[in-house]
Amino acid sequence: MPNFNGVWSLTTQLQYSSDWPFAPQPRGLFFGGEGSSSKSNVIDFIDITSTGNASDFGDLSSVNWALASASSNTRAVAAGGNGNSVSGGINVLEYVTIASTGDVTDFGDLASQSYENSGTGSKTRGLFQLGITPSSTSSNVINYITIASTGDAQDFGDLSVGRAYGQDSAVSSPTRGIFSGGYISSASNVIDYVTIASTGNASDFGDLTVARYGIGGASSSTRGVFGGGNTSGDTMDYITIASTGNATDFGNLTASKRYVGGTSNGTRGVFGGGKISSTVQNVIEYITIANTGNGTDFGDLTVARSSLTATSGSHGGIA
Repeated sequence: MPNFNGVWSLTTQLQYSSDWPFAPQPRGLFFGGEGSSSKSNVIDFIDITSTGNASDFGDLSSVNWALASASSNTRAVAAGGNGNSVSGGINVLEYVTIASTGDVTDFGDLASQSYENSGTGSKTRGLFQLGITPSSTSSNVINYITIASTGDAQDFGDLSVGRAYGQDSAVSSPTRGIFSGGYISSASNVIDYVTIASTGNASDFGDLTVARYGIGGASSSTRGVFGGGNTSGDTMDYITIASTGNATDFGNLTASKRYVGGTSNGTRGVFGGGKISSTVQNVIEYITIANTGNGTDFGDLTVARSSLTATSGSHGGIA
């Protein structure tokens, strides 16, 4: 790292953020998923500030799909999933260091086996809503971890109603976590919220414009955007995270798709992969979160897949 004759400003630190581990990382990561003929252990990465195709980052410990993720500005954690076709899913937590490349390292375990999970959090704490478990087809349980420390997840509280197929539909500000949509006895329009730094049960936030599951989520520190889903799958709608109320139309994805992975760098949201009818996709598209409008082509994943999860080192929960 250069020292410019001993003069080191905050601006210089931010310019060399890849060397300075406490600055937000503009990388987006896509974990696992379900391909056209097999499940995937692939981890891809992109620079969210640019456009272009994803590059290989490393591998999960095994093939995995319908998992969740959360991250700080330095570390990304993948949670649960069902790559091993275990009834009720798996309880594995594993992590990578965002600024580097390489395979995952064991973090600990969720409180229960689960898949079709949803994850979000702040720069210090990750939250995981468990979807399908050995004892429930639509769980309301939320677990949490301290991202900087390895170890098993702890109980946080419960959603207002149990749901599955949350996929990547959770977003956050630095203080508030939002869980949207999913599947109860049918597609849900429910949006719940929690205060990330505390523990306790979720409260009702409002409703999506269209009830759906298999949604991707992306957020700035103030606004959350939800894209795709099983019905009206090109729909994007948004909320103001600090308030409560129903979602508002944002625009449309480039195609109607479900089971997409969504994340952001706090300014730009990206949605990757997914499924159109029965065909898995490799397309990544992006939006500017502060402006409403339609998705624009970003590039392609290294492998086409759906039911993947995405996170970054600079999402809306990282201030």
